[in-house]
Amino acid sequence: MVHRLFREQQLNCDIQTAWKFFSSANNLSKITPKDMKFVVLTKTEDDEIYKGMIIDYHVSPLLGIKLDWTTEIKQVSFQKSFTDFQKKGPYKLWNHFHEFIANDQGVLMKDTVHYELPLGFLGELAHILFVRKKIEHIFGYRYKILEEMFNKK
Repeated sequence: MVHRLFREQQLNCDIQTAWKFFSSANNLSKITPKDMKFVVLTKTEDDEIYKGMIIDYHVSPLLGIKLDWTTEIKQVSFQKSFTDFQKKGPYKLWNHFHEFIANDQGVLMKDTVHYELPLGFLGELAHILFVRKKIEHIFGYRYKILEEMFNKK
């Protein structure tokens, strides 16, 4: 079964700043909970995201077990949106659409993730028992860190 996660957050910055931060794979570890031991393996010289870009990571989402994760950037609309798609990793499907909308308060950032776990019934049971909570925790942590980074009063 394909699941959907949607989040949005208003950021107090201009579109250039938001785009530069979120389109850089090197910033992902800053907004991922430390207990996930998220490490970006791909080194990018100019940090410019592009369609077809492949990014490799190590992540430990559960019980400290290190997993390889590879994503491909499937779509880029400069300073508007991009989509990363899991090529290799813990999910049967992971498709993450990032959208950025400039407004009077700064930038409204929207995340839409479609994901599916492997193993059929067992994957669905794992989703109910802990995976959904883990994903919500990750995006909750991300929200908190982004508030501190972009919305300090």
